[in-house]
Amino acid sequence: MNIFTRIKSNVWSYCRDFSTVFVKAIEHEIFDDKGNSYIDFFCGAGALNYGHNNPKFKQYLINYIQGNGITHSLDMYTQAKGQFLEAFEETILKSRNLEYKVMFPGPTGTNAVEAALKLARKVKGRPTIVHCKNSFHGVTLGSLSVTDNQKYRNASGVPLRNSYSIPFNNQHCENEQEIDSLDKFFEQLNSLGEKPAAVILEIVQAEGGINVASASWLKQLWQQTQKQDILLIVDDIQVGCGRTGTFFSFEQFGLKPDLVCLSKSISGYGTPMSLLLIRPQLDCWEPGEHNGTFRGNNLAFVTARAAILEYWQNNELLIETNQKASILSQKLQEIVDLFPALHGKHRDRGMIQGIACQSTEIASKIRQTAFQRGLILETAGSHNEVLKLLPPLTISYEALYKGLAIIEESIDYSLASNLSLSGYEKH
Repeated sequence: MNIFTRIKSNVWSYCRDFSTVFVKAIEHEIFDDKGNSYIDFFCGAGALNYGHNNPKFKQYLINYIQGNGITHSLDMYTQAKGQFLEAFEETILKSRNLEYKVMFPGPTGTNAVEAALKLARKVKGRPTIVHCKNSFHGVTLGSLSVTDNQKYRNASGVPLRNSYSIPFNNQHCENEQEIDSLDKFFEQLNSLGEKPAAVILEIVQAEGGINVASASWLKQLWQQTQKQDILLIVDDIQVGCGRTGTFFSFEQFGLKPDLVCLSKSISGYGTPMSLLLIRPQLDCWEPGEHNGTFRGNNLAFVTARAAILEYWQNNELLIETNQKASILSQKLQEIVDLFPALHGKHRDRGMIQGIACQSTEIASKIRQTAFQRGLILETAGSHNEVLKLLPPLTISYEALYKGLAIIEESIDYSLASNLSLSGYEKH
C-alpha cells in the first residue's frame, strides 16, 4: 500500500472506503491480494451492468486483439465502429422506434454531457441550461454547472453561470404544486430574457440518492419543453443499458428526448466509451467543431457490440432483471420493516435500489461493516445517507440473496453497536 499513500493524490476517494488491493474479478465477484472475495453491489458506479470480465464478451475482445485490430483511430472509420453502429441502430434504436444520430464525444460520461450542453446552446443560440435539484452530471466545468451538489461546485474555483435549478419531483412525494409551477417558471425566465436552451435531467438521480422522477411530472416537463421550444436532454449515463428494467430509463414514460447521454455500461466491459444521441434535425455540428483524441476506443466498440448481440436480441435479460428487481424490492422493504431504529426508507427503480438512512454516520457504518463481511456497496445522496445497490444485471440469484443477507447482518450489527441510537429494536 505504500506506493499509493506515498505518490497518489489526495483526491482519491473510493479506495478510502474499500482499503485493500484488488487483483482480479469475474462476473459479480472481486478478489483482493489477500485472497478475500467480495460480492460487488457497486459495479464501477454502474459501469459493469454485465459484471466483471463477462465471459460472453471476453472472447470477442481476445480475438480482436490477437488479430491486430485497430485500437486507436480518432474519429476515422473502422470496422469495429461500423459493426457497433449497425448493431446499435438495428437492435436498440429501431426496435424502440427511435431515430438518433450517434456522436462519440470522448471516453467518459462528462464528455457526453459537455457535448450535449454545447450542442444545445449552438442549436438554440441561448446560453442558459436548466437542471434539477440533487442532480449529478459530472465534474468538468460545463457538467459541473448543471450539477447541484455544493461540494463539487465549490471545488470549481470559478463562478458557475448560465444555469438554473428546479425541484426534482420524486415519485414517492409527488408535489402537484411543483408540477403546476413549471409553466410559471419558464415564463419568468422568458421575461428575464434568459429563456433556456435546454433542460437536463436524470430519470433516476443515482448519485443524488436514488430519487425516481414521478411520471406526471416528467410528462408535464416534457410538454413544457416542447411548448417553450426548449431541448430536453436525458442523462442516462449511470441508469441506462437495462439498469431500470428497460434499455433506456425514459422508455416507460413514452418520452423521446432531443439528446441522450450514454456512457458507463454502454461499452459492456468497463472500457471507456460514451455516446451522445442527437435528434437528426439538431445535428448542426461543423466537421471537427467538437473533437478529442480518444473518441475512437475500438476495444470498447467490440465489447459494446458483443453486449448487444449477447443480451439485447431478445427480452431474456430484461425478464431476468425485473425478476431480480422484485426480489431486491421485497427484501429491502422487509429489512426496513425489520429495523425501525434505522428509520429507513426504501427507494427503487429496477436494479438500482437502496435504503435512505436517518444519518450519514449509520449509513457509513453499515457500508464499512458490509465490506468487512464481503460485500461492496456505496453510499449516495446529498449527505451520503443512502445505501446504494447496483448489483450486476447478470448476477446469480444465489449471490443476490447472499449480498442481501450481508446487508441485513450489517444493519443489525451497526445499529446494535451504535450507542448514540437509543431505542434500538429489531422486529
